[in-house]
Amino acid sequence: MAVTPRSPGRPGCPDDLTLEVVELIGSVVARYHEEYEEAAAGHDLTGAQARLLSLLCLEPLPMRKLAHRLKCEPSNVTGIVDRLESRGLAERRPDPADRRVKVAAATEEGRRVARGLRESLRFAREPLAALTDGERRSLRDILRTMLDSGTGAPGGRR
Repeated sequence: MAVTPRSPGRPGCPDDLTLEVVELIGSVVARYHEEYEEAAAGHDLTGAQARLLSLLCLEPLPMRKLAHRLKCEPSNVTGIVDRLESRGLAERRPDPADRRVKVAAATEEGRRVARGLRESLRFAREPLAALTDGERRSLRDILRTMLDSGTGAPGGRR
């Protein structure tokens, strides 16, 4: 059982260092999302379209799984896939495991756009480049540990 550091005199409250770290993580996440939205707009995509396209570049997925990963309703995913499909960035095809099910998949053009989107994200890349290899490895390991302990799943993935 992990012990949460506590501040003296404030039972049940995290210590000041923990609060500062949480606030810094929140600031990093907010800046990442802001830049991600700007990068998506630079490719004429909404943030949701860019996130869905990035998922499809990993593997073709049925709408239900896409909705689960994006934490939204399947009907929303259908609309997003429709818009990506109309631009030639995604396509629907039969699931090889069950031909009754359709999966969405990134097209070659979709993978090219997603790669350009990732390459245009400079927020984390520039500050990380200032760290040594050892510091980046330590940061990676700390983040993995945080994700693993927060979900009970390897790598924090669900």
